[in-house]
Order: sequence, then C-alpha cells, then structure tokens
Amino acid sequence: MRKKVIVNDKMQKNYIYYLIEKEGKNFHNDFKPELTPKEMLELGVFGGVYMRDCKKEFPKDWFYNAKESKGKKDEKLNYFKVDASMPLYYWMEKDWIYEEDPRGWFQWYCRYYMGRRIENEDLRQIKRWRAMKRHVGAIKKNCFKMDLNCRRKQRQALLHWAYDSRKI
Repeated sequence: MRKKVIVNDKMQKNYIYYLIEKEGKNFHNDFKPELTPKEMLELGVFGGVYMRDCKKEFPKDWFYNAKESKGKKDEKLNYFKVDASMPLYYWMEKDWIYEEDPRGWFQWYCRYYMGRRIENEDLRQIKRWRAMKRHVGAIKKNCFKMDLNCRRKQRQALLHWAYDSRKI
C-alpha cells in the first residue's frame, strides 16, 4: 500500500507525501492517542479554525460534525469554551514547526493517522506528545475526579494533543 497525496492549500503548494500504513493503524509503540483527529474536530479544538482550507486532504467524514468557525477563532466552539492555543508565530519562534507540517502538531497527527511516516519527525512529535502527559498529572493532583470545571484551559490543551481530558 502506497498512496500518493498531493497537497494544495493556503500554506502548502504541490507538497507530496505517501501513505504507507493503513489509516489509524500501526502507530509507534510509544504513541497511544486517546482521540482520533475526527473526534477532536467534533469535540471542538483550536477555536474551530483549524484546517478549514485543507479538507480535500482528509476524509470527508472528519468534517461532517466538526465544530468550525465561519470567521475568526471562536473559543466558544472549543469543548471547554476557553482559548488554550498559542498563535502560530509563537510556535515558529520556538522552532517547533516542522517544515513539511506548517500548521504544527495536529497537522502532523492527522497525516500520521492517515498513514504517512517520517521516522525522525514522528519520533520528535511523539516525544512532544508524551511530554503533555504532565498536564494529566496536574489535573489529577489539583482537581476532583471528573470535575470538568477545574483547570479548563489545561483540559482544552490536552484535547488539542489527543488526550481525552473529559475522563480525568
């Protein structure tokens, strides 16, 4: 299985990658996301503005029930109704953006989920994903179990990283 994907959106022109794994299968042993990209979009992440111009790249059903803003970012569309994002320029200044995924971690995750593999970048992103686990510990330490009003910004940030913070 080797499917060619050609990307043409606002941030990438004629970017080509290949899907070498089945969708949602054969993840690295250290990478066990609790949410799929589709579930994340349906729950409400990134204020509803993420990936509106690149829907052709991903399965249509990911967007059927996605919470999308018609204009600017709207934190009311986020599951926890708070803004837990830093602007893209912040991530670029920190040198956390990989050239082939100019939108950041979630774009990498969507492509990884679909079956793209880039060994070194996959390992880097998985390491970043694992580092977010510290926020799970902070919520457990500081909140009563299932108190979804406690640390809402931290919970929203975890949703952005495919951790299901509704279950903590």
